[in-house]
Amino acid sequence: MSQFRESDLSRRHVLCAGGAAMFGYLVAGLLGGARPTRAQALSAPVPEVDRLAVRVVTDSYQLAIAPNVKFGEVDIQRFGLPPAGKSLLGEFGLSMHVESRRGDETRHMLIDFGFTPETLNNNLAMLRIAPEDIDVLVLSHGHYDHFGGLVGFLRANRDKLRPDLPLYLGGEECFCTRELTIGTPQNFGYLDRKALADARLKVVFAEAPAVLGGHAFTTGQIPVTTFEKVLSPTRMTVGIHDGVGCYADKLSENKRTATVIPDDFAHELATCFNVKGRGLVVLTSCSHRGVVNSVKRAVDISGIKKVHAVVGGFHLAPHKEEYVRETLAALKEINPDYIIPMHCTGEVFIDMVQREMPNTFIRSYTGSRYSFGA
Repeated sequence: MSQFRESDLSRRHVLCAGGAAMFGYLVAGLLGGARPTRAQALSAPVPEVDRLAVRVVTDSYQLAIAPNVKFGEVDIQRFGLPPAGKSLLGEFGLSMHVESRRGDETRHMLIDFGFTPETLNNNLAMLRIAPEDIDVLVLSHGHYDHFGGLVGFLRANRDKLRPDLPLYLGGEECFCTRELTIGTPQNFGYLDRKALADARLKVVFAEAPAVLGGHAFTTGQIPVTTFEKVLSPTRMTVGIHDGVGCYADKLSENKRTATVIPDDFAHELATCFNVKGRGLVVLTSCSHRGVVNSVKRAVDISGIKKVHAVVGGFHLAPHKEEYVRETLAALKEINPDYIIPMHCTGEVFIDMVQREMPNTFIRSYTGSRYSFGA
């Protein structure tokens, strides 16, 4: 199987590794990777921020003439018309930049990296997002349309990035090589351990809920507790082949002896913020595990029942209308103040939520910036 070299991931430091585990990670070092650390465990209360701004760096669609508006309590800044000869680029992929503030303390986070480095680097430059300001990187799951731009971003900005920049991900499964299974099976890339180690990243496994950069928290792996169905548009190969892939002994027990297995996205993460006086802002990224499951997980682990906004891909495009309607009904019950769907959500849901929840729905475009909080 041919392999994409523009993949992503970084170093490794395992705190709790026994003999066999340590041997596996020593081998990883020989293959060009380093050993991952474990994330700081989440403890109550979850971090709180005064203000939060989410910028859509990469998504499929941009409307240059959309105006800046105030929608309820959300300030929306659109990118507008670019200068002659330049343009924001769109592609099937997702990347978000998040700026959070608490008192005089600011954090910058880049969540996911789109499909190509050309789009990611172009859009970061046009949006004036400085790589040297980034404090945290997060990869929501091991799909190429979310990590394809990372290695090219790291190579273009190696001398600008802070030392030991952390990259959070949901576990070893992110490293497995993958194939698309929609239509004729085809290569869907892998995370390049050596490239990430060369970039001097610090890879942090966050299988359990964890604090991110002191301002945010991740859901950790998301259990399926609702009606939602996990689709498997890809399959993953277990093991190391030609120096790339995932270590079988680091996967869950039921996957260690497999050779090729349909994705169940057990490693998927959502990134969450507790905005003072507003409630939770949940950045779902792709929602393979279900957007409702993702939000409920954030509520359960934080103890905060008020959901201010649900932002990101909802992965509803492949589903039939009845399923989409059931999802909308469940979101109505959660009752977020704002719903901002992106990426893989699909037009059926967008049409439905725009019609039935007009005071909640915000249409998203590449380059848009959404500000939450006082």
